[in-house]
Order: sequence, then structure tokens, then C-alpha cells
Amino acid sequence: MNYLDSLLFGLYPYLAGSVFLIGSLLRFDHGQYGWKTGSSQMLSSKHMRLASNLFHIGIITIFFGHLVGLLTPHWVYAPFMSAGTKQVIAIVVGGIAGVMCLVGGAMLFHRRLTNARVRASSSPMDTLIIGLLVVQVTLGLATIIPALGHLDGGVMIRLAHWAQSIVFFQGGAAAHLEGIGLIYKLHILVGLTIVLVFPFTRLVHVWSVPLGYVTRRYQIVRRRA
Repeated sequence: MNYLDSLLFGLYPYLAGSVFLIGSLLRFDHGQYGWKTGSSQMLSSKHMRLASNLFHIGIITIFFGHLVGLLTPHWVYAPFMSAGTKQVIAIVVGGIAGVMCLVGGAMLFHRRLTNARVRASSSPMDTLIIGLLVVQVTLGLATIIPALGHLDGGVMIRLAHWAQSIVFFQGGAAAHLEGIGLIYKLHILVGLTIVLVFPFTRLVHVWSVPLGYVTRRYQIVRRRA
């Protein structure tokens, strides 16, 4: 394991995670006027519903798939599912969700670049983050190609061990990625960069998911007498 690997996959995740948490807290405390989705649908609604739905369904599926897949220890699912089976499921579900996210994200990115009204109301960070997300999902889909060449689940287990080592503050996290393919490393680095810039983008609105609407009482509206 060389110094660069230790820096990128051992220290950089903690830098990105620290900026993510502290930056989000400071943004919420000092910049709530910018704590919003910044929707541009009113400026141009052409293909917006299709693109937005594809993108959001895809990215939410990918997020929770990565969360469960990488942070679930192997011994939890080993009694009823092999690592190879888990990898196949990840390829199928992740592939479908990835294509949805890529198509929707590419449509939104193209719209932001080519629609004059949307472009005028967008900040450079708005364009940067949607571009990074499109690049990230493209890299994720590209990992399917080498993954199909080794369906024993070995690489997936190594990636999971790396993620668990980072999250649970175990030493030697970068060692789990020794000899792993470049495409996987690029996918990880772009993902960490998205985590790093998260507090400075409109992505902070995901902290404000309106879960309260699920359990709140119905609003009763009466006509005036």
C-alpha cells in the first residue's frame, strides 16, 4: 500500500465526512435562506417531470442500495445468501436504477446548460453538482463490466470491508483496496468529492425530507358560512 492510497482512501474519507457534517450544521445555522431545492420548474417545465422522476427514483434507490450493501457485515446475510448472489442482485437492481438516474440526470444537466432561463437562475455550484452526479452514476454503471467477470463477490466484500472500516473507525481501511480496479477507485473518489461539496450545494435539502407529512393529522378546511 503506497502513501497516495493511504491519503485518498484512508484520510480523504474523514476529511470529506467532517466537512459534510460540520458544513451542513453551519449551513443550517447560518444560511437557512439558501436551504432549499432551488427548483426551476416554473421557468421551464418541458420534460421536467420525466427527468426529475427518473433522476430521483434512481438516485434514492442507489443511495439506499449502497448504504445497505456496503455497511451490512457479510455474516448477517451469509446464512441465506452468498456473496456472489448478493453481487448479482446489486448488478441488476443497481444497473436499472443507474440507467434511470443517468437518463434523468443527463436530461437535467442538458436542460441547465442549454435553457437560457434556467441557466441564468443557476449558480456555478448547481451546474457542478449535477455534472458530478452524472459522472458518478456513469462510473458506477461502468463498474458493472469488470464485475461481470468475477461473480464470486470477492471485490464487493473488499469494498464493503473498506466502507465499514471507515464508518466504524477501524485502522488500515485503505489496505482493503489494494490491487482493486481503477474504475472502482475513481467511483469512490468522485463519491467522496460529492460528500465533500454537499453542504455548499442545493443537495442540503435532503436533510429536510418532509417525513412529518406521513404521520400528521389531516387538515380540515371548512367553507365559510
